[in-house]
Amino acid sequence: MDPLVQKALQRWPDVPACTGWLALDARGQWWIRDAEVHPWPRQGDGRLDKVGASRIQHEKLVEFIQRNYAADPQGYWFFQNGPQRVYVDLEAAPLILRLHGMEDGGLQPSWSAQTGQACVTTAGYVDENGRLFFATTAGPAIMHSLDTGLLAPWLDDALQTLALPGCEALRLERVHFGDLQRVLGFRTRPSIDLYAGREPPVGTA
Repeated sequence: MDPLVQKALQRWPDVPACTGWLALDARGQWWIRDAEVHPWPRQGDGRLDKVGASRIQHEKLVEFIQRNYAADPQGYWFFQNGPQRVYVDLEAAPLILRLHGMEDGGLQPSWSAQTGQACVTTAGYVDENGRLFFATTAGPAIMHSLDTGLLAPWLDDALQTLALPGCEALRLERVHFGDLQRVLGFRTRPSIDLYAGREPPVGTA
């Protein structure tokens, strides 16, 4: 967390948290609404409804958000915007996993989250839609759709094992997405919980 953000928290520790403004999609893109909405609307398949929202494209702002992005003990992820905690609605997972070192026939795999943080996978899961999720040293993550193809040669036909070169084989467990949030310990819809009166606790990071 940025030192200036930490100082702001110390100076104004009781600023109320907010939700319904900020969201992260399954490709690691940040979205901000033009007006607060509880809950953040979803399409029928669970994807974020981005009508009335704009993608954040300012590079420095994205970097600031990602440096000050963390989880609370209940599994809600938030952006610490100075003294205010901004809870994030998640389309799929709090982290979007990218695979490196496998392009153009490379055989030196490494992982990072959309925040730029390098990480290691420790467990793997497949949900009912065939999406790949991982427990990582950085937190719960979904595989970026652009990198899924890089894994194909190293997945068995039953989607039960991932055996990347130079890495220990990773067993993939089939888990329904609703259960996956419990297994990996994250929550996707803080704006629903706030709207329903189950407000995420407010506190300093």
